[in-house]
Amino acid sequence: MLDPGRTVAELRELQELTGDENGAQRVAWTDTWQLAREWLRGKLGGTGAAETIDAAGNQWFTLPGDSERALLIGGHIDSVPNGGWLDGALNVMAGVEVVRRIAEEGTPPVTVRLVNWADEEGARFGRSLFGSSAAAGSMADQEELRQRKDADGVSLPDAISRFDVDLDSALKARNELENAAAYLELHIEQGPVLESMDLPLGVVLGTFGVERHQVTFRGQAAHAGSTPMDKRRDALGGAAKLELEIREIAKRIGGGAVCTMGGIVTKPGIVTSVVETAECLLDQRHLDEIQLAEMLDNAKAASRRFAQEEDLEVEWERIWNIEPILFDDRLIELAVESINDVAGTSHRLPSGPLHDAAEVARAGVPTVMLFVQSLRGLSHTKLEDTKEEHLELAVRALDRLTQKTIETL
Repeated sequence: MLDPGRTVAELRELQELTGDENGAQRVAWTDTWQLAREWLRGKLGGTGAAETIDAAGNQWFTLPGDSERALLIGGHIDSVPNGGWLDGALNVMAGVEVVRRIAEEGTPPVTVRLVNWADEEGARFGRSLFGSSAAAGSMADQEELRQRKDADGVSLPDAISRFDVDLDSALKARNELENAAAYLELHIEQGPVLESMDLPLGVVLGTFGVERHQVTFRGQAAHAGSTPMDKRRDALGGAAKLELEIREIAKRIGGGAVCTMGGIVTKPGIVTSVVETAECLLDQRHLDEIQLAEMLDNAKAASRRFAQEEDLEVEWERIWNIEPILFDDRLIELAVESINDVAGTSHRLPSGPLHDAAEVARAGVPTVMLFVQSLRGLSHTKLEDTKEEHLELAVRALDRLTQKTIETL
């Protein structure tokens, strides 16, 4: 019998086992992360779900069914340093409870698999979605990953080798998705939308596409005391105008558009000199590919306008981009039904953060996500929290969605 209260209790147990006064410490490829994986193994004992670790370090628990077609439920038990007690872990532990319920009822009509993805957060080496991108076959940056080191100078290949993962062999994890017929993921929202609407649960339409660029304004260094204001070529002036304009761009585009200037480095960076160069990091996100492109075009046009106004030069360099990932329409409708069954009402919303679900969907597996309300919209902090009654509703909704999906496969 499904016991959502047990999920909450186990999340508290995991918090106690792998956290401290600063929050969760389950950073991937560390001993604490491995301890959490061993703890998880113990929670599946007696269900008949066999554990395997694939070539990318993903941890799988497979409950055989009458058909080899597989329903996947996924999450990640790794955290950021000083992270919250729910991010990722809720997905996994809710999945554990659903697997228990299915196992108690006998052999399911399809195979059910729970996956604990390896290194979703990318906290140690700055490469998110490691395990899921390997399984999806989209990992193509092995040469860059080979050069990555953590704060202590340990290379990524050396770190993952401790867990029997080899960078060149990681893509063999693609075999795990061969029989996948659907993928379900539950996650805390990590934002304020559901709380602002006083709703416990929502259905995720997809994950935002991202355009991330470095924008560099170039002016002329000059003495801060002797250079008149109307004679200055202040690179920070262009950057400051662009930072304000991207807010207006997001408002005009709408549809959940977000733009963020997350960092500015000025040179020479001293108070007695006019700024010669200002290097800005710009992040733009939208669920619609065309509108995302329009946002980028608008920002580039605005930067050129501000460069002309301030007598500057401006350069753009793409750092990273990913297309929007839309989830499966049929599964979205089943998810809406499932939430309505347990909570009475639902809401459809996009996901700003990226998730493993996006990589699975990119591989062609029908995918959907459920969100549960986050208090104050906080995540990646020890202050992260969700009402326990909402967590229990989320487990029930995932269970309903799992059953409805099995019946359609």
